[in-house]
Amino acid sequence: MRQRDAALARQVIEGERQIDLEENQLEEECLKMLALHQPVAIDLRRIVAGIKINTELERMADLAEDIAERTVRLTELPVIPVPEELQRMTDLTTTMVRESLDAFVNLDAGRARHVCRLDDEVDRLNREMIMKVMALVRRSPDTLEAGFSLFSAVRHLERIADHATNIAEDVVYLAKGVIVRHNPEALEQID
Repeated sequence: MRQRDAALARQVIEGERQIDLEENQLEEECLKMLALHQPVAIDLRRIVAGIKINTELERMADLAEDIAERTVRLTELPVIPVPEELQRMTDLTTTMVRESLDAFVNLDAGRARHVCRLDDEVDRLNREMIMKVMALVRRSPDTLEAGFSLFSAVRHLERIADHATNIAEDVVYLAKGVIVRHNPEALEQID
C-alpha cells in the first residue's frame, strides 16, 4: 500500500483462493481424526484448537485480500499521505501472527499471553491513524474516496491483529486448559 504496488496487491488477491482450499482440507482432516480416533483430553483440545485456528487464519486471508483490494483502488486515486504509524501497526500485526503460530507449535502460553498484550498497542495505533485520516478528509474533502479506502485497510489490519489474539487465546486453552477469551483476569494469571 505504501508503495502503491497494484501488481503485488493482485498477487495477494489471487492467493486467497488457495487458502480457502487449504482451510477446507485441514478441517476435513481434523473432523476425520475426531470421528475415527475419538480423542480425549489434550488430543481433543489440540484438534479443537486446530479447527479454530484454521478458521482464524482463513479469516486473516480474507482481510489481507480486502487490504489488497483497497490498495488496488488507492493506486487509481490521487496520492494521499499514508500515516507513518501504518508501518509500525503492520510490523506489530505481523509479529502477532507469527508469535501466535509459534506459541501454537510450541504450546507456549507465555508467548501467547505476550501476543494478547500487543493487541492493545495495535488498537492504539489504529485509533491514531483513523483520527489522522478523518482530519485529512475534513481538510481536503476531495480525498474522501482515498481516505475511505485507507480507513478500510487500516481497520482490516486491526482485525488481523484481533484474529492473532484469538489464536493466542486458543493456545492458552490448549496449553493450560483455561479459557481466557473475554476474561482478562484469567489471562493475567497464566505464567
